[in-house]
Order: sequence, then C-alpha cells, then structure tokens
Amino acid sequence: MKFDKTYKGLVTKKFNEFFLVELNQYENKEFNNKLLCKIKKSVNFRNQFVFVGDEVIVYQIDLKSKRGTIKSLVKRNNFLERPSVANISNIYVICSVEEPKLNLSQVNRFLITAERLGVEVSLVLTKCDLITEQKRLFLINKFQNWGYEAITLNLNNPDNFKNLLNELKKNKCSIFMGPSGVGKTTLLNMIIPGLNNTTAAVSTKIKRGKNTTRNVELVSLSSKSFIVDTPGFNIHTLEIDICELPNLYPEISKQVINQGVNCKFRNCLHVDDHGCNLNKNFERYTFYKQMIESSKNHCCLIQED
Repeated sequence: MKFDKTYKGLVTKKFNEFFLVELNQYENKEFNNKLLCKIKKSVNFRNQFVFVGDEVIVYQIDLKSKRGTIKSLVKRNNFLERPSVANISNIYVICSVEEPKLNLSQVNRFLITAERLGVEVSLVLTKCDLITEQKRLFLINKFQNWGYEAITLNLNNPDNFKNLLNELKKNKCSIFMGPSGVGKTTLLNMIIPGLNNTTAAVSTKIKRGKNTTRNVELVSLSSKSFIVDTPGFNIHTLEIDICELPNLYPEISKQVINQGVNCKFRNCLHVDDHGCNLNKNFERYTFYKQMIESSKNHCCLIQED
C-alpha cells in the first residue's frame, strides 16, 4: 500500500544514493517507521545535497517495503562540513586531560570551530581519573576564564556522566567534536547501550588516538533528541573571515555586549587598532592575536594569487 500524502522526516543515515529517514518523531499516526528513501529524480535542490540531520519532505511511501521518496528539502538552520551534518543544536568539544595530554592550542581551535556554527558550545574533559583533584579544579577555573563551564568525567565517579546524559536528552541534536583518542567513541558507547563502536588504544609512540568510527549516523536518545555517531577527526587549516574572530571568543563578546566596551571603530579587531578599548588581559589573547595574524596572511595570499 502506497501513500501519496507528504510527511516531514529526519535523515538519520546516508549511504550511496539512499537515505534512512525517521518519521516517528513527528508523531505520524498512520505509521511509525524508518523508511529507506531515494531523492525524486526530477528534483533539483538548487545544487544542494541532502545530508544526515536534514529535515525532508517524503511521499510515495510503501509500507510493505518501507520505502519512500524525498520530494523536497526543508531549509537548514546550519551545516557542519566535516563531518557533513545538518541542523546541529549543541556541540560538545571533547578533550582528554591525559593520554593524549591536554593541548590548549588545540582546544582553542576546536572551540573556535564549534563557535562558528552559532550553536550552544560545551567543553568536556575526559580521563580526569588520571589527574589529581587539585589539577581538575585548576582546569575548571581555567576554562571558566575562557567562558566555558567544563564538564569533567571520571571513570570512578559516574555522577557527572549521568548529568551529561540528562543534558544530552534535552537537546535536539548534539555532536561530539574533538581529536582522536580522547574517548569520544567510548563515551558514545556508554550513552547508547548496544552501539558497540570499536575503540582503539592511544598510540604509545605518538600519543595520539586512532580513528575507529567510520559512518555518520543520528542515534535517538529520546523521542525528540538525537546524538551524532561520527568519525573522529582532526582540524586542518582554519579559514575564518577575520571580522568573525572577535565574536567567536566569549572573553571578547562578553566585554562588548555585557560590559558595553565601545572601541572607536566598529570594525575594531582589538590588536593594534587605534581607539581600541578592549581589556586584553585574558589568557587566550595570545591565541586570538595569532589567529588574527594567520587570517591576515591568508587574505594576502588570496589577493596576490
């Protein structure tokens, strides 16, 4: 039996030209199924592709074969290019405090990448059972000064993990972002019983983890909450509009918005600009200046080419 009526669905998995679309979160009373769908051949989504996390309109549904056709694409709220996922609501930057050792420059770059998407960004520190309580409190204070309330996870203390899980179940679509070997896959296996993604030990030679997850997929945490099961990945060269950077640092945006800091010029980059009134006495200012200079050099290279 086929239905020509249209339904809104969520793409939870993509493989080749097929898409797994979940309809039950939209409370369709006629059926409660996941459908294997293809895109209508005559449809051109203005040169856009359909990705995991996209909301789509489905029709020509065959309940017997659990097949359907994607008729159109609902406008996205946002899109993360790597891994390719649409409509993220929350990003959790996952970093380990040891094995591999915490790299503050790397943490900074992951946070800036996450902030670019314009969603809620959180920082999670794993393997806190490998450091002292004094060091853990030191790191919490450090990242508070960066503008983040760090979530610390300790294998010997499940309370913080339970709090994280409850938080994730309230989000629409969460994703873990971070370098390999910090425990993203282990954490996903704890959050989603039965997932059983393969984990790999950290290399003893280079102290980095190995990528173990291969496919991008949305996994349901509740009727209206999903988490992205995604491959581990590292950040390559960041290409950020130089004018965006001040808005990506909470330490700067807090001064400008909450404290009413007004520089002489609206497009002030807060480096050597005339009439800059920003208080530059914050820890990440060195990282910020380096990113400004890097962005300026990149722009010069583009102009020379």
